[in-house]
Amino acid sequence: MRVATWNVNSVKRRVPRLLPWLDQRQPDVVCLQETKLANNAFTKLLGDELSDRGYEVALNGEVQWNGVAILSRVGLNDVVVGIPGAPGFPDPEARAVAATCAGIRVHSLYVPNGRVPDSDHYQYKLAWLAALRDMVGTGPRDAIVCGDMNIAPTDADVFDPLAYADETHVTAPERAALAELQALGLHDVVRDRWPHERIFTYWDYRGGFFQKNLGMRIDLALATGPVADRVRAAWIDRLARKGTAPSDHAPVIVDLDEAPDGDAGPTVPPSSASPPRPGSVRLPQAR
Repeated sequence: MRVATWNVNSVKRRVPRLLPWLDQRQPDVVCLQETKLANNAFTKLLGDELSDRGYEVALNGEVQWNGVAILSRVGLNDVVVGIPGAPGFPDPEARAVAATCAGIRVHSLYVPNGRVPDSDHYQYKLAWLAALRDMVGTGPRDAIVCGDMNIAPTDADVFDPLAYADETHVTAPERAALAELQALGLHDVVRDRWPHERIFTYWDYRGGFFQKNLGMRIDLALATGPVADRVRAAWIDRLARKGTAPSDHAPVIVDLDEAPDGDAGPTVPPSSASPPRPGSVRLPQAR
């Protein structure tokens, strides 16, 4: 079974990329984030196309912002929208949906960004992650938590830690919240397969960051032990970040039981671009 997660940064804009990608990669379960469409608009836009490809769909969308989905062609049961007890900002946002697909509890998540350390949105992010931990901790033994976590787990998951000083995504409280989630027994299956490689899932559109491989690894697939034991390949589909009108994120693909594209997938290891000299690159928002 192939499970994928992808922050598409507007599914409406990404339709010309998404549908050919589904046909090429043939994922059985797809977790989407930042769909940026209300449920009825998503269904109107893609319902027939996805149905023709054998996918059932679970949605948690809203107009213009956020939005998550699960596409499955191996069953879609016990759908839960949102996270019990999670805070809003100030109202609940469309950031989580879960369903059982072929016996695995699948979570599609778009974790709040946090914006600025110690801001109200940052505190919201930490409280939201605590509610997520509580939900996953009381859930089924076979589970995979997928999505844009908006946290780089370690300094190895950003192109240069100095560039991210005083920025969200890398602060100690955020990383501690992610570590507490993983302490439930979740395995970072991509990092487990590629423990030393320089691999990223997000690159800013500005400044040629993708071409220079100046990225972050913030899109994760975290699997419980029984699911992690079934992993035969886990890789980042960098090809989907290339070309015309891409998302600023690349999909993460996890193959269970068999690896049709081989252990490495077709695009890992990633770009051979050398890392920059520490402190030599500033983030676009800091310029």
